[in-house]
Amino acid sequence: MTEPQVALAVRGLGKRYRRGWALRECSFALPAGRICALVGPNGSGKSTLLAMAAGLLTPTAGAVARSVERVSFVPQERALYQGFTVAEVLRMGRELNPGWDQSKAEQVLAAGGFPSGARIGALSGGQRTRVSLALALGARPELLLLDEPMAELDPLARHELMGVLMAEAAEHGTTVLMSSHVIAELAEACDFLVLLSAGQVRLAGDIEELLARHRMLTGPAEAAGTLAAARVVARREAGRQLTALVRMAGPVPPPWEGGVPSLEELVLEHLRAGEAPALLTAEARIEELVEVGG
Repeated sequence: MTEPQVALAVRGLGKRYRRGWALRECSFALPAGRICALVGPNGSGKSTLLAMAAGLLTPTAGAVARSVERVSFVPQERALYQGFTVAEVLRMGRELNPGWDQSKAEQVLAAGGFPSGARIGALSGGQRTRVSLALALGARPELLLLDEPMAELDPLARHELMGVLMAEAAEHGTTVLMSSHVIAELAEACDFLVLLSAGQVRLAGDIEELLARHRMLTGPAEAAGTLAAARVVARREAGRQLTALVRMAGPVPPPWEGGVPSLEELVLEHLRAGEAPALLTAEARIEELVEVGG
């Protein structure tokens, strides 16, 4: 049996600043060719993780290993020369990247509605985001790291560029690790999930598998004892009704109603729970996979 290739392996990763640990004891594997949603509340370590995966920050503990050489990173603060024109930025990308794809960069810019002679400093936040993504995709990366890439884009532009990312993964096997707070959009584009909370990995793995291992139940509060066989992740009571996210598969037992949760329900209930045990699927667990590049 052929072992899956791991694009990114995070082993015991930690980063400590003066104020404390931003990440601690984080471990997961991201298989090649997946579009991964990196989610979590503000301060959970998403930006720190992405910067270390890009090689821009040195870990305090643990390590990040990549099986690929061509990596593009788009941080929250778009690192563009304000005095350059759009055309000059693309020319710089072409000169710095031997495998540069001018047509892909121009495709990303095409719907932006601004001329190639416009200076970066005169562009809106959404337009600068589009230029950053054009640079990142024009470099033909094998691993694309995106930190809140769609935050400054309007809904139509977000939908369009999500489609571009999905096409990249499908056509070229590009692995994407993307942080965002817009879970509904991630559900449409992503097939892998890493959930961070308090600087640690709480969920990681194939989204369909993670969803299938949970049920979102509603029922009478007095029937709570019948959930003893399931692991309750989170529960909320409103009057006589109880709502609970539980780890279980198969049919929902009476008197409970419900079924497989949505991705948004899964994420929000795990964040509300706080102390729920971590769950990583087999392909997300480091010990289940071959060494990166091995």
